[in-house]
Amino acid sequence: MDNEESKLFSLREAERLRVQVEPILVEAIEARRKLGEVEEGLSTIAERIQRSGGLLVPYEQVAKMRIEKNRLEGAIQSAVERIHSTGCIVKDIDVGLLDFPSRLNGEEIYLCWRLGEDRIRFYHRQDEGFAGRKRIDPQENAFDNPLQ
Repeated sequence: MDNEESKLFSLREAERLRVQVEPILVEAIEARRKLGEVEEGLSTIAERIQRSGGLLVPYEQVAKMRIEKNRLEGAIQSAVERIHSTGCIVKDIDVGLLDFPSRLNGEEIYLCWRLGEDRIRFYHRQDEGFAGRKRIDPQENAFDNPLQ
């Protein structure tokens, strides 16, 4: 989604979307974990080949692992694209960190959620990132109308 066309979410809208994209995020995280395992396996084989002077190359095994690597990379890319197409931003796939563009008191901010949290409870300015997260005041309704 183009920055000019970025959707701004109310807290309610972001929460509804979070529930929808969470399974896609979990799918991407699992594919990323498996990809790490495949890459580690390929690296181990490459070291073994180098030590043997290239004499013992398990071509079939390497070919299967490269196919799996390509499949997993495609699955991750597809999942991230599906999430981004909603207007939500994947900030860190390794920890499952998502941002939802919103507005608070006229300033564009991100509603921030990390996998494992039961709902969106934090926000931060766009220039702050995760370290600048602030707790959403449950009494505050400013996020319910992102056009403020």
